[in-house]
Amino acid sequence: MWQAEVRVDLDAIRDNVARLRSGTNAELMAVVKADGYGHGMVPAARAALDAGAAWLGVCTLDEALTLRRAGITAPVLAWLLSPGLPLHEGVVAGVDLAGASVAQLAELAAAGERAGRPTRVHLKIDTGLSRGGATPDDWPDLLDAAAKAQADGVIEVVGVWSHLAYADAPGHPTIDRQVAVFQEGLAMAERAGLRPRYRHLANSAATLTRPDTHFDLVRPGIALYGLSPVPGERFGLRPAMTARARVMLTKRVPAGAGVSYGHTYVTDRETTLAVVPLGYADGVPRHASNVGPVQLGGRVRRIAGRVCMDQIVLDCGDDPVAPGDVATFFGSGADGEPTADDWAEAVGTINYEIVTRFGGVRVTRSYDGWSG
Repeated sequence: MWQAEVRVDLDAIRDNVARLRSGTNAELMAVVKADGYGHGMVPAARAALDAGAAWLGVCTLDEALTLRRAGITAPVLAWLLSPGLPLHEGVVAGVDLAGASVAQLAELAAAGERAGRPTRVHLKIDTGLSRGGATPDDWPDLLDAAAKAQADGVIEVVGVWSHLAYADAPGHPTIDRQVAVFQEGLAMAERAGLRPRYRHLANSAATLTRPDTHFDLVRPGIALYGLSPVPGERFGLRPAMTARARVMLTKRVPAGAGVSYGHTYVTDRETTLAVVPLGYADGVPRHASNVGPVQLGGRVRRIAGRVCMDQIVLDCGDDPVAPGDVATFFGSGADGEPTADDWAEAVGTINYEIVTRFGGVRVTRSYDGWSG
């Protein structure tokens, strides 16, 4: 018996990967960073690989090594690497690593030397996001250093990549500008004697809407989990996560009763309140106070009052609700329950944040479609 649960439909992830693969001739990297966007990194990775993903993408070295410790042997790229990490452990484990500066490349080369095998490197160019990656001005120096390190046998340049700033608006002019910068960066790499097998730029939105960005490899993330990266579009994706909890307590209160901290909600009639044991420690945004939608007793209700660390309250009127009834915070929407998109709209954020934050250590995570 569970008190609060995040349930993940792995078959939905498999279907979403198949949907994404059907729209491209490129190989597909399933991005499973941040614990699989809250869905569980290892089960999500296995489901994606079942459906034909060729690669896995993560941020940190530890995430990559966790996949390896789980027995996953598929190619893995890790791209968020601070100075001083034991990168040689990734090299030994067969993990590809990203580099975006001459200083990073020196660490990657040292890791290859220590591991006794070349570090497989994906060089990142900043094409306009102004986040990770070498600027176009710094790109030539990075290419020269990479060519020398490759000639010395301590790295192998496997990929060149970048990331889009505005792919969720498929017609935005920045996309064409970034593609042009990327193509020039690739031409410069070739002139430097580097011929990477994998050129990759497309995230979820570009995978679904901009085939001109696909190159050799696409890197969908949120779309794997059935959530659209483009507002107002669904793309036939199936949401994989349902978050729910069982009512702990119900009580009748009179009109004029203040509910939760600060009494930001006051009952306007005699009513039944339901206390549900899921709060901001479990991922419910505190900004959902008085606005977060929750399905209980066949109806979608708004959270009454402030979200607490461990619980929320729902005003159920005269509806028959009882302890043990299931309150669904979000799911696929197939049974009329709210979706992660509904929650994102209610609290002024994006669906990525909703699913990634849900399900703290007190919340059971269970799976449908588990294949071991």
